[in-house]
Amino acid sequence: MNRGAIAEVNLSAIAHNFRAVRKIVKNRQIIAVVKADAYGHGAVKVSKKFIKEGASCLAVAFIDEAVKLRDAGITAPIIVLFDRKEVREFFDFKLIPVIYTIDGALSLSTEAKKRNTVLQIHVKVDTGMGRIGLSSNSLIDDLEKIAKMDGVEITGLLSHFSDADLTDKSFAALQLERFNKIREAVSKNLNRKIFSHIANSAAVLTFKEAYLDAVRPGIMLYGYSPLCENSNPSQSPRILPVTLMPAMKIKTKLLCIRNVSSGSPVSYGRSFITRRQSRIGVIPVGYADGYNRLFSNNAEVLIRGRRVPVVGRVCMDLTMIDVTDIRNVREDDEVIMLGQQGKESITACELAYRSHTIPYEILTSLGSRSRKIYRY
Repeated sequence: MNRGAIAEVNLSAIAHNFRAVRKIVKNRQIIAVVKADAYGHGAVKVSKKFIKEGASCLAVAFIDEAVKLRDAGITAPIIVLFDRKEVREFFDFKLIPVIYTIDGALSLSTEAKKRNTVLQIHVKVDTGMGRIGLSSNSLIDDLEKIAKMDGVEITGLLSHFSDADLTDKSFAALQLERFNKIREAVSKNLNRKIFSHIANSAAVLTFKEAYLDAVRPGIMLYGYSPLCENSNPSQSPRILPVTLMPAMKIKTKLLCIRNVSSGSPVSYGRSFITRRQSRIGVIPVGYADGYNRLFSNNAEVLIRGRRVPVVGRVCMDLTMIDVTDIRNVREDDEVIMLGQQGKESITACELAYRSHTIPYEILTSLGSRSRKIYRY
């Protein structure tokens, strides 16, 4: 048996979510963010779907992610958001680097002159995220220096909002104001309009002023709103302008069922002790497979369309569930850890709330460590 769970990815849901973005932003270009293996959904298959749906560009974090897409036959433009070390590969694989230092631009300029070519680049400016980007007092001067370098051509300008859910848009508005001043100055110096993008999923949903020339959605393409971060799933969700469809289901099968007497401890540390004659199911997924140890005595899974609790501590390779109240349950029955079964569903937002994290981490942790199958 293979270890871990299966991630079932619904490509029709992926397409639906892309069309939902299109419905909101109208004629703006859509840069589909597929970093971290498309948030755990499988970058190659998902990227091909986005391109078919009309994505103008893909965005990844590092070069190895981009090379994987190129090796799979994807020829669409690919923006590499963070990497700048493997200079030659930007040329070899026709990638668009995001520049955030003078040194990074110089390295590309040097290689471009060796190749007697010109490389198109996007420049990132830090408007308040405090992570990467040109941010010194001489920012405009730095941009002018890059613009004058041989072998590189500034074709794009970007920044990033620091408030992922934009619950309070006051600082985001300040960032956008800063960004607009910068892009106006750059466009004036270059004597042409500069292609600009800053809008993440939250901005797509709530901040129309940030759409600019293109939007750069991530998590909403996979069926989740960033507005559900750290929210109690028992509370009413915030109303969205479109309906999103979660694209990933994480499933496994019951490995075995044990009949245990009342007063029996389950798993490490005896953190759960049965209070009745019980049937305890064991599933072959643990924290090594991305199922967080914080789900110990603190999560539910679905079996035969009903919720059952996780009991005891999640182990490295196994997790125990209490199936006492489920009639006719058998070994090899399907168990849903994320997704829908019958009328019940477990969302990444629910799991994020239970484990004090965000749905992004749930998707990338479970998706990246599961074997993938695709539904159309």
